[in-house]
Formats: sequence, C-alpha cells, structure tokens
Amino acid sequence: MKATQKPPTAAQVTTADLLRMAALYLRRHGWHQGTYYDTTIDTPTPPACAAGAIGIACAGHTVEHFSQLDGDALADYLAALAAFVDYLDIHYPLFLVDEDGYVIDDHTSPYSWNDDPLCTAETVIAALEGAAKEWDRLHTQGGER
Repeated sequence: MKATQKPPTAAQVTTADLLRMAALYLRRHGWHQGTYYDTTIDTPTPPACAAGAIGIACAGHTVEHFSQLDGDALADYLAALAAFVDYLDIHYPLFLVDEDGYVIDDHTSPYSWNDDPLCTAETVIAALEGAAKEWDRLHTQGGER
C-alpha cells in the first residue's frame, strides 16, 4: 500500500455476521411463520421467518422474492442460507418424506422447519446463532479470518 492510499475502514461482513444480524432482527422485530414477512401490518420492519430475516440482513430491507436481490446480496443470501441449512441438518433435522417413506430431500428445508408447528421464535434465534458460531468455527484459524 502506498503512503497516500487510505486503508480500508470497514471490516468485511461474513456469513456468520449475516446469520447473527438475522437473529438480532428477529429479536427486535418478531418472528413469523407461513410467509417471509407478516404482511398484515404496515411497517418497514415486519416480523419475518428465518429466511426472511436472513434476506433482510443481506439486503437491508424486505424484498418480494430473493431473486430480486442484486448479485452480491444474492450471493450473500445463498451462502448464509446454505450455512443455516447445514446447521439444521445436524441439529434440527426435518426431512421431507413421500407417502412410501422415501426421503425426498437430503437437506432440511429452512422454510418447512420454520413453519413447523413445534418451532418457536427462541428455537429459530438459537439456530441462527448456532449456525453463525459453527460457521466461525469452520472458517477461522486462531481467531483470524
């Protein structure tokens, strides 16, 4: 770096950071089942499902569908959702099974898991934080990223 160049002032946001932001969003604004956001109330910060909260953490606002995210935000969303699914597969497995008893999908659907009647806001927040901790464990060495 040349002496005249300014060093970067912002740290890079990691997948773990986004998962923690999603958990914080749910703590502050509420959790929702059935759709990404509770559209029955008119607010820029509606209660959200786990995937909706991850989307808000990535975009900074609600979006109708995550295909509407720009390239970087979409990549961040997909990485955070994948880390969350990996964590759910280990700690909260919920696999879809057809009428013959065969597993339809090898991974836990974060949408079905979030909408399970036994799921609670506390469970979702704990899972998001657990996924963030697991991501940090797998992607840091000696405290360095």
